[in-house]
Amino acid sequence: MNIPRVLNKKNRVLLSELTKTDFKLRYQGSVLGYLWALLRPLMMFAILYVVFAKLLRFGSDIPHYPVYLLAGTTMWSFFTECTSQGIQAMVTRGDLIRKISFPKYIVVVSATLTAVINMLINLVVVIIFALINGVEPSWSWLLVPLSLIELYTLSLGIAFLLGAINVKYRDITSIWDVLTQALFYAVPIIYPISMVIESSMLAAKVILLNPIAQAIQDIRYNLITPETVTTWNFINNTFLQILPIIFIILILLFAAFYFRKKSKFFAEEI
Repeated sequence: MNIPRVLNKKNRVLLSELTKTDFKLRYQGSVLGYLWALLRPLMMFAILYVVFAKLLRFGSDIPHYPVYLLAGTTMWSFFTECTSQGIQAMVTRGDLIRKISFPKYIVVVSATLTAVINMLINLVVVIIFALINGVEPSWSWLLVPLSLIELYTLSLGIAFLLGAINVKYRDITSIWDVLTQALFYAVPIIYPISMVIESSMLAAKVILLNPIAQAIQDIRYNLITPETVTTWNFINNTFLQILPIIFIILILLFAAFYFRKKSKFFAEEI
């Protein structure tokens, strides 16, 4: 990949304009407009909190569980929005791709950056909610961006890979929707990982090796409570601890290679 070409001013301007357009179009015609960027995860959190915290009594052993749950649902919403929008980006921007010659990766990145904007807005809400709930600010908050970058890198890799396949095989979008539904229950969003540990230590380790779970648990650990079980404090093997990060890097590298290889045919296939 030609790095100077990727980072040149023309491409940066195009990326910025596409991101702004995507963000505006997302809420165009809506009565509440940009407020939906806040309301969607908050509504999801409210439903899950009532059902799982109040009725089923999940998280009674976790300090600041409401914030813990809100952080998890916010990060999950970011992951699903980032991947789903990125996967559909090439098809959605088909007219532009057929008419103008430009690096195709910009379309996918602009779609995912819209999800980043929504996530940053919601992260402010999580922090305010945490302070109201009695969470004390600490230096560990400075580590949260590292986990966010990790989660975004994974999302971007998936978007590049499945987005390139989706150009030719439109079933990918529906398949991914089903997979994310399954993944939601495979990641400790609504249930604490301690419940899994009580049943099976091996199952808990497998769950924590999932890069999504690893990133979300790290965010909870650094932002909310050090009592959060993470890959780093639960798995003793150093190689296994860094395995999720290795997996993310490999996914992104393979996805970038595959996307670049297939991008020359996008205009014909869309």
